[in-house]
Amino acid sequence: MTNEQIARRFNQMASLMEVRGEDPFRLRSYRMAAEAIETWPVEMAEVTREQGIAGLLDIPGVGKALAGKIVELVETGTFDAWDRLTAETPATVLDLLELPGVGPKTAAMLHQKFKITSLDDLRKFAESGGLEMADGVGPKTAERIKAALARR
Repeated sequence: MTNEQIARRFNQMASLMEVRGEDPFRLRSYRMAAEAIETWPVEMAEVTREQGIAGLLDIPGVGKALAGKIVELVETGTFDAWDRLTAETPATVLDLLELPGVGPKTAAMLHQKFKITSLDDLRKFAESGGLEMADGVGPKTAERIKAALARR
């Protein structure tokens, strides 16, 4: 995996954790590490191969836990925490965040309250008038979401 791919996965992890309402400090640590990894001048695979976890700990924002996840990503293309999280909350929930009017709080509410896990689920929900009943979604936001869904 490239540094960019690792950084993307860490950012996705943070976004899924945010949708689930998990600890903001943990998601911030994933985002900070992602930023450092993306701009690091040496590929994580090379650092892992040549220096091991000790070399990864030199990267700002990367502690022992995240260094272990980087090693897993480099060696297997995934890591256990990601697999567990996506088993409970499908990664397709992240697609909701790409729509105008849907931020982490709205995505969390749609997922937790209405079990919406994909754009198709949201499309069906919107077509059946569900957005109008959802807490925190006003008429303008509902129209923006419907328009964005229609364009996809």
